[in-house]
Amino acid sequence: MARVMQVEQRNQVYQANDAFYNAFQELDIQAMEKVWAKAAYIQCIHPGWTLIRGWDAVMASWRRIFEDTKEMSFLLSDVQITVRGPVAWATLYENITSRIGSETVSATVLTTNIFEKSPGRWQLIHHHGSNVVRPPTQSNITVH
Repeated sequence: MARVMQVEQRNQVYQANDAFYNAFQELDIQAMEKVWAKAAYIQCIHPGWTLIRGWDAVMASWRRIFEDTKEMSFLLSDVQITVRGPVAWATLYENITSRIGSETVSATVLTTNIFEKSPGRWQLIHHHGSNVVRPPTQSNITVH
């Protein structure tokens, strides 16, 4: 019975994580607001940004991203979910292609999403994305 509950909880966290990426990919601020816990202690670190704390500031950061982005798609890889009581986290790679203005950008971001169990659902309380620096390929090496 306990094993079944663990599997069920992991599936719920997968669904919450998917809801986050669906909102992100659709550039849908209302859906993004539903994913996050509406709390002063939530935190977000976008790649290259400083730490953002609190509901208003975190939602303002998503509005800014969504306003400047024309299109975004994700291919998530190496998704791992861990559940420990009322807290769970997902670690994964976001393989992103986005269009900002007329420029298309691709990036890989190593991400940790932390969720908190609230009545009836899991909500995001912390998102941290860090750019992944890949070693240069043989064709990109310049000899001086």
